[in-house]
Amino acid sequence: MIKKTEGGVTAAKGFAAAAAAAHIKYENRTDMALIYSEAPCVGAGTFTSNVVKAAPVLWDKEKVENAPYVQAVVVNSGIANACTGQQGRRYCEETAQAAAQALRIPEDAVLLGSTGVIGMQLPIDRIKAGVAALAQKKAATQEAGHEAAQAIMTTDTHPKESAYTFEVGGVQAVIGGMSKGSGMIHPNMCTMLGFV
Repeated sequence: MIKKTEGGVTAAKGFAAAAAAAHIKYENRTDMALIYSEAPCVGAGTFTSNVVKAAPVLWDKEKVENAPYVQAVVVNSGIANACTGQQGRRYCEETAQAAAQALRIPEDAVLLGSTGVIGMQLPIDRIKAGVAALAQKKAATQEAGHEAAQAIMTTDTHPKESAYTFEVGGVQAVIGGMSKGSGMIHPNMCTMLGFV
């Protein structure tokens, strides 16, 4: 039997999260989030089938298909890193490198998410500073998970997070997640972000 429980992305054992204010677009609020797993994880993803795909979507699709495991997700809100060409791709690489160094994990174990204005370049120095702050702040608490869910909001009216417990082979399991989006599943999940 599946039962709803308290929490979000940090509900499952071994997962930590953090939020930081990198001043990407917004002032006086957090705009970057980290989800971190103590242990390497098998990665899976559902990606938009839209013809236009943002740089982080292409990055994540490649990593999910080819990397041996995933251990962190770095998400920013405010600028989507969409329709940004080769520079947007380079900024994915630089963000993953910064996270890999700060978290002491391989670069290809880092997934990325961006949401916000299309066609603008990320302020990469602020992103890198945000990554460093996230790595220092990460915690396996319900509050840290809630703060991460708040940090990825754009037009959302409230953070979206959930957690459930269920039994598998006589052992209690926990699954948790967070998402952002306010009627944003069209076209083809193009602007929806969700992390489980």
